[in-house]
Amino acid sequence: MPDKPRLTVLGAGSWGTALAALSARNGVPTRLWGRDAGALAQMAAQRCNARYLPDVTLPEALQYEADLGAAVRGADIVLIVVPSHAFAAMLDALAPLLDAGTAIAWASKGFEPGTGRFLHELVAGKLPGRPAAVVTGPSFAKEVAIGLPSAVTVHSDDDAFAQQLAGLLHAPNLRAYSGGDVLGAELGGAMKNVLAVATGIADGMELGLNARAGLITRGMNEMLRLGVALGARPETLIGLSGLGDLVLTCTGDLSRNRRLGLALGQGVAIDEAVRRIGQVVESILTADEVARLADKHGLDLPISAGVRAVLHGEVTPTDGLKALMAREQKPEYPHGLFGQN
Repeated sequence: MPDKPRLTVLGAGSWGTALAALSARNGVPTRLWGRDAGALAQMAAQRCNARYLPDVTLPEALQYEADLGAAVRGADIVLIVVPSHAFAAMLDALAPLLDAGTAIAWASKGFEPGTGRFLHELVAGKLPGRPAAVVTGPSFAKEVAIGLPSAVTVHSDDDAFAQQLAGLLHAPNLRAYSGGDVLGAELGGAMKNVLAVATGIADGMELGLNARAGLITRGMNEMLRLGVALGARPETLIGLSGLGDLVLTCTGDLSRNRRLGLALGQGVAIDEAVRRIGQVVESILTADEVARLADKHGLDLPISAGVRAVLHGEVTPTDGLKALMAREQKPEYPHGLFGQN
């Protein structure tokens, strides 16, 4: 693969646009594909994604392509940035279109709805034999796009590919790290969305900073215990893809999942809260898959379970809080760091 491989980014939302703009500014030949040909034409003409990143001027070198086959033709790396519920369909569409040597990466976060499969499992099943990597970490698209200091991490079973992709993204205002724990990186990026709803609810109910800190810390404990049960490395989950993304999403109002929790904590119905946000809120589907994995491994994850119950209308935020506070007193770590507590 050449030093400056040709990159195609699939998904012209806020994060896809931000990553495409970043790589183009880094001198990487970059194409951006989106489902809306009219919106892409407008982006090309105005050098601006008026819907998602209205205050960001896109680089002149960035190319736009509305035809999926043309967008990926000749690409050395395809970076998928679509919602997790659309991920499998995107892989199916790509399968007959990709060149033999094209590598696959994704910056989507979540699970396959209904099965709980990780996105890397879908890639391995539908596009086998290719270098594959996940791009994740604490990174709001708007801040990356305007050049504020940020950090991401790229994980792959192929160490050379992880380092290469990290190198393409690394920039004066963005530090890109690499690692080899794809499962752990994906779990952190998905599960933090559920926990961000919990802290959003608490803040919406004006429960204070102590409650927020407690939820983040105990939520981190839930992430670690589920991760270890699945075979993830603890150091991955206390790094950028786990703790870093968790803190950002739980405390930053640019987070759609936190904003959903804020609205629920203020008494707004979930359908209305999602309508106000106006974008996909991953936690609604992810909460079900976290519950599925917890049940499979016999884990009690009370914060994650409480969020799921609130999202399904089974309990009110107030009743969910009461249930958490009514749990019995116990040592913080009765069976070591990853014991049931």
